[in-house]
Amino acid sequence: MIYILTIISVAAIPIMISVILIHGMIKKVNLYDAFVEGASEGFKTAVRIMPYLIAIFLAIGVMRKSGAMELIISFMKAPMTLLGIPPEVLPLAIMRPISGSGALGVLQDILTHYGPDSFVGRVASTMMGSAETIFYTMAVYFGAVGIKYSRHTVPAALIAHFAAMIASVVICRIVFL
Repeated sequence: MIYILTIISVAAIPIMISVILIHGMIKKVNLYDAFVEGASEGFKTAVRIMPYLIAIFLAIGVMRKSGAMELIISFMKAPMTLLGIPPEVLPLAIMRPISGSGALGVLQDILTHYGPDSFVGRVASTMMGSAETIFYTMAVYFGAVGIKYSRHTVPAALIAHFAAMIASVVICRIVFL
């Protein structure tokens, strides 16, 4: 079974590229021109979203270097314990909507310190897979289409993030305890 999965994973991308190229030739699409046009649009989008990305990365750096993260964690430790949420996952819950790479770093630290099979490690892993990097995603997609006012997007996304964090703890309690 593992051998078959290895073959599939090695062959998937070349097969997908071949299918796209063959489909384009069958439909008589000028593949080179379509590629150049798509690359040009991608570059324009990257330039358009750059200010939003810089703002997000700057905010992440300020939050880390200023000690704001540690202050928030110390303030929230007692309520989390009262709610049955492991306080050790709070840095991940805070970092996940801000930065995917930052959240991966926090997850790695949690797994190194507590282990992947511990309750804290399982909750952290479940949290990582059940939430999105809200602010990065908004910066990319809203910046790409030029939306300046997010209106209800941030509150709705943060409510969904909070629900995902709570669901991660509840599901891990049901499945692993």
